[in-house]
Amino acid sequence: MAIEFTNSTENETDSETAAILDVLGASTEVASEPIVDPASVLEVEEVAAEIVEELVEAEEIVDEVVLTPAEPSPFDREGDWYVVHTYAGYENKVKSNLMNRIRSMHVEERIFEVTIPMEDVIEFKAGSRRVVPKKVFPGYLLVRMDYDIDSWRVVRDTPGVTGFVGQNGPRPLPLSRSEVEDILGVAKPEGAAPVEKKVRPRFEFEEGEQVRVTTGPFADFNGAISEIDVDRSKIKVLVNIFGRETPVELEFGQVAKL
Repeated sequence: MAIEFTNSTENETDSETAAILDVLGASTEVASEPIVDPASVLEVEEVAAEIVEELVEAEEIVDEVVLTPAEPSPFDREGDWYVVHTYAGYENKVKSNLMNRIRSMHVEERIFEVTIPMEDVIEFKAGSRRVVPKKVFPGYLLVRMDYDIDSWRVVRDTPGVTGFVGQNGPRPLPLSRSEVEDILGVAKPEGAAPVEKKVRPRFEFEEGEQVRVTTGPFADFNGAISEIDVDRSKIKVLVNIFGRETPVELEFGQVAKL
């Protein structure tokens, strides 16, 4: 009689092995998905960090531009501004004399600044055009100082000075804020958009004056100025054409005095 033995342990082992293989198969499928390279992750993080840093720097720059305060108005400087009358044409000499007296008499702590207001103007002369500096107020200086009898005498007794402008009794009147800022201007905040400097045209003729056209199709014609347009730097001259006075528009630099 044959006896058949069944190895239950072996069957159980086969079942466990199959289960393990199933699990391994699943793991293999998961592992088959794309794997992110750690080096790539690090590179992306570095690029992101650089972008954030640049954005922060840009915000700081914007803050600096927006928040930078304007420089003080000339009116806010120490002392008051006074207008001093001088002999016309001697402004520079009088300024030099006054500066020398301030130093020699040791009053720098009371008389702080002496200036001649200037501006650039377009000058048309002999048919040519050029930009030249001109005194805004010929015959006058601006002096910034703390007023007392001693500082007054230093200025008043300077050769070439004829007196202070705007006397209120014995004491001269200082300029107001609006007057100072109109004459000397107000500084713009650092970082602000630059403002194109305007140059004022200067024309040495008057309406009704006889002039000669120097260039263009009407060169050598004479005529009277009928209109002056300073903003456009244009004039109209009444030129005799075929026996009739005809207005001709010209540039400032196209005419000369007779």
